[in-house]
Amino acid sequence: MKTMSQHIVIAGKLSVLVVAMFGFGYLMVPIYNVLCDITGLNGKTSSVAAVAPQTSGEKSERRVIVEFVAVVNSSAAWTFEPVQRSMEVEPGKTYNASYNVKNLSSQPAVGQAVPSVAPSAAAKYFNKIECFCFTRQEFEANGSKEMPLVFFIEEDLPRSIDRVTLSYTYFDTGEKPVPASDS
Repeated sequence: MKTMSQHIVIAGKLSVLVVAMFGFGYLMVPIYNVLCDITGLNGKTSSVAAVAPQTSGEKSERRVIVEFVAVVNSSAAWTFEPVQRSMEVEPGKTYNASYNVKNLSSQPAVGQAVPSVAPSAAAKYFNKIECFCFTRQEFEANGSKEMPLVFFIEEDLPRSIDRVTLSYTYFDTGEKPVPASDS
């Protein structure tokens, strides 16, 4: 038969286990995001601006098709679409693209785009110099914007990859725009 002190020890150990499990679960998302940013796993691209490539001036015969996809989170009141659905690019050169987004709500709103690249093996070779996905975007009621993207694909992209899809999912952050200060 167990004594009261043995029950307290077991309860204490189980409490520590519950707290440890909760902490592990809480840390999984940030750990996963860091791992994906470093390795390009799951098609995640970097969330910081890259530096424009230094070109050798030589013209390459290699071309890669870049497809642009736009998805709106189902609970968000937005329209979101690429201006151009695809383009043929030369690895190592910088290109410009843009997306149009409109807040369909009669209230000001804040949105954020989350990028991914397919095939996932191409993610670490796809670099954004300027991207609307780096920051949250504030919109007036029924406001719209054309949002720029400046990117390049590294020259050492594996030859087996001849088509890359850049997909953005647009979310309503649920935040309210910060009023402009009158100073």
